[in-house]
Amino acid sequence: MDHHPGNLFVIAAPSGAGKSSLVKALLERDPKLQLSVSHTTRAPRGQEQNGREYFFISPAAFDAMVLANAFVEWAHVHNHRYGTSRQAVEDKILAGDDIVLEIDFQGAMQIKKQFANAITIFILPPSWDELRARLEKRGEDSPEVIALRLQNAATEMAQAEKFDFVIINDLFDRALADIQSVVHAQRLRYPTQRRVRAETFQALQLP
Repeated sequence: MDHHPGNLFVIAAPSGAGKSSLVKALLERDPKLQLSVSHTTRAPRGQEQNGREYFFISPAAFDAMVLANAFVEWAHVHNHRYGTSRQAVEDKILAGDDIVLEIDFQGAMQIKKQFANAITIFILPPSWDELRARLEKRGEDSPEVIALRLQNAATEMAQAEKFDFVIINDLFDRALADIQSVVHAQRLRYPTQRRVRAETFQALQLP
């Protein structure tokens, strides 16, 4: 799907880089953005609720959705599976909505192949020491799991060059402002302005 009325923003990052916090703050400050909720086979963490952060489903239910080609992308991440509903994404962007996908780098690359106009953003931590400190501070994972996340982070961050934009989350407010700048700039592109400001374009006799 090369052309669609809505914008599709795809945000990826290694675990601990602050992606979820940044996306949450972005959605709070921009009511025009909607989060596309993914499906996962992992259990909820902390205060997570089904249908808000993720749709938490069984491995068997996930298998059935894969067989039905119901995912626009899916991947194994930290021994669990995550997938993005094809129907949910297509319906929203065709309706002109601006959608945010918060996924891993594998999913981001799959999305880019199917939605040529998707805007991909990769979030980097300022250093390895800071990434480790953030993972330990969460208090959710064992030392073994943290070691696995750091190992995976090396693979994930090596893919950052394939993304349209790279943002370093050293200072939260600055990183958030950087993401907001990307969103705003995309909304100023000709096709988007032509759709949103149709009367102005018509009055100026622009195609």
